[in-house]
Amino acid sequence: MKAALLSLALLGIQPVLASDRVPTLNVEAMCKATTATDKAMGLVLAQSFAACMRDENTAHKQLLTVWRKNPGSVRDECEGEAMAGGIQSYVDLLTCMQMADWVRPASQATRLRGASKNRNAN
Repeated sequence: MKAALLSLALLGIQPVLASDRVPTLNVEAMCKATTATDKAMGLVLAQSFAACMRDENTAHKQLLTVWRKNPGSVRDECEGEAMAGGIQSYVDLLTCMQMADWVRPASQATRLRGASKNRNAN
């Protein structure tokens, strides 16, 4: 992989890295499997295939707006989690990215100045 990227760089071609765009996931397979499992377990509140797909499509739309706002390392880590075990889910991917955003160091947040004893000294 590194050799291929180096070859492209020497030719002056900029490769588009997978982490630069929201990955394409096979959520239909996950929704079918989830629906079948819920039905086999006899769950009273089983989620329908349509509801599962609606949730996945909604999460995908939200990812389109937040994907590039997160560092590549977060995108790569969350993409790996969203595809772990062969189950692919935009809901899982979005949740991972939201959780990563919540735990960012306070140094990235706006610093508050607070009150000053000397503010009204004049």
